[in-house]
Amino acid sequence: MALIQEISEFLQKGRAKNVKTLVQQALDEGMDPKVILNEGLLDGMMIIGGKFKRNEIFVPEVLVAARALNAGLNILEPKLIEIGNEPIGRAVIGTVKGDLHDIGKNLVAMMLKGAGFEVYDVGVDVTPEAFIEKAEEEGADIICMSALLTTTMVNMEGVVNELKNRNIRDKYIVMVGGAPVNESFAQQIGADYYTPDAATAAEVARVAVEKKTV
Repeated sequence: MALIQEISEFLQKGRAKNVKTLVQQALDEGMDPKVILNEGLLDGMMIIGGKFKRNEIFVPEVLVAARALNAGLNILEPKLIEIGNEPIGRAVIGTVKGDLHDIGKNLVAMMLKGAGFEVYDVGVDVTPEAFIEKAEEEGADIICMSALLTTTMVNMEGVVNELKNRNIRDKYIVMVGGAPVNESFAQQIGADYYTPDAATAAEVARVAVEKKTV
């Protein structure tokens, strides 16, 4: 299992080349792709998430760790598909209409991936219809919305209202976040969860999906 530990450690250091090499080596040695994923790649990313939450590391370190995660996933994904590995959930994420900020959204997307989600990033300046159409198309469990401007926060409510109009509100877990967003705003617009940072978003999403499937 020393190899799995090394994958986790190199990922935390953001050493993408090493992660790629070690993931391939683990596969060549006949290791279970699920073990490589869960105990190597995702374990490393969850440790990064915890450190980020405690302000022990900052955005640049998270970004290089995420790059290493993606390098490992690129090698591993064909094998996971081959054995029919199911993600813990599917999430559609984007920045709402009128808002072009994407750093927070990208961090949450990385943390969700690191928590075992299949993530569909619909980008920035996303209309309510685009969020919902992607969620319907991919069979998503969660719709995650980000906003950095107080003027665009209101567009989060547009997504919730559109879900209600289509009679599919109960089908999705709706999560919101971003600098001007808070718990009372989330409640006011009828979202299910507000989280203050990317690591918490991934933790809350995991628990929410587990609850939903019980």
